[in-house]
Amino acid sequence: MEKDIALDTKNDALGRRSAEADDRLPIPALLALAMTGFICIITETLPAGLLPQMAKGLGISNSLAGQTVTAYALGSLLAAIPLTVATRSWRRRTVLLLAIVGFLVFNSVTAWSSHYWLTLAARFFAGVAAGLSWSLLAGYARRMVAVHQQGKAMAIAMVGTPIALSLGLPLGTWLGGIIGWRSAFLAISALTVILIVWVLAKVPDYPGHSRHESMPISNVLTTPGVRPVLSVVIAWMLAHNILYTYISPFLTLAGLGSKVDILLLVFGLAALVAIAITGKIIDRYLRLCVLISLAIFALVSLTFMWFSQIAAVVYVGVAVWGLTFGGAATLLQTALADTAGEGADIALSMNVVAWNGAIAAGGITGGILLDHWGAHAFPPVLILLLAIAFTISWWAKAHGFSAGARTGHGN
Repeated sequence: MEKDIALDTKNDALGRRSAEADDRLPIPALLALAMTGFICIITETLPAGLLPQMAKGLGISNSLAGQTVTAYALGSLLAAIPLTVATRSWRRRTVLLLAIVGFLVFNSVTAWSSHYWLTLAARFFAGVAAGLSWSLLAGYARRMVAVHQQGKAMAIAMVGTPIALSLGLPLGTWLGGIIGWRSAFLAISALTVILIVWVLAKVPDYPGHSRHESMPISNVLTTPGVRPVLSVVIAWMLAHNILYTYISPFLTLAGLGSKVDILLLVFGLAALVAIAITGKIIDRYLRLCVLISLAIFALVSLTFMWFSQIAAVVYVGVAVWGLTFGGAATLLQTALADTAGEGADIALSMNVVAWNGAIAAGGITGGILLDHWGAHAFPPVLILLLAIAFTISWWAKAHGFSAGARTGHGN
């Protein structure tokens, strides 16, 4: 057993040196990770585009339908750290496939369920699969390449996020409106089967970490810079998800309730542009990208507070919002992994908790705001949260969001 571990470690080291000697990125393998991220995001956000249809199909209110997003987020939040720790010594591709199979099973259950509580349970366990996936993907991508290519590799591995937002979610929303929301979830299951074959064919396997290599969770959390980055994740994603989860009722303020699929397409295409830009400049301007994204999203929120009833302003605002959000996952996960160093995998599982905690809180908070004050109450709350995130980012200059080019600490 010890010989096998030593051989795996040697092979892993040789693979790293080979990657350093060969500047060609492993595009097929990175795109398989991107496809996994695509499945994660579209599974998470699809109810936002199909909120009225799901509510009608399950005989519930829009705010209760919004809690299917919350249930997914809670599954990720509760499972990410325990599952990451429990599977840390497992071979990496085995863990990845386990998570992907989880999507296949629980999206299929969601598609066939006619009971609200069963649907919530399926959404919760789909979130568990996502929690395991997100804690794995960034480290997997970084492991495939040399240090100086890690920013680009992560940008490619994260491209599934804006693609899901720009093409997958609007398409799922459109199909749901024509054929029914259940067919959209069945389509995700079909894509998952394709992904399983892709991973087996193209994604390299790596050994897990031996137990003596593991850093205690408390040591990772107290590493300088980790807590500021996680705090920014929470504030930024809470602001984003209050608006994104309840985008349908917000758009009705401008008479765009029937244009949800088009607005989601505008948002997603803008996000796709943003992640392409992020991949090119992240290694030199990570801190600046974070600060600019937060500041512009706050300005968009201020514009929504004043002009949410003007359709043209909403279209432009949604596009700019997409530009500020597209690179967020890559920026925040890169900052966190660099800051945490050898504890990157544990830190990234904490990121899953923070990110999905914000999603869950966004579903709950947005539902309360919607029920008591209406969708026009969203922008002031967003401005407050984004101001907090900007302030933390600004002060985390020494650790977390360091000035200058990133040094790419190993993962």
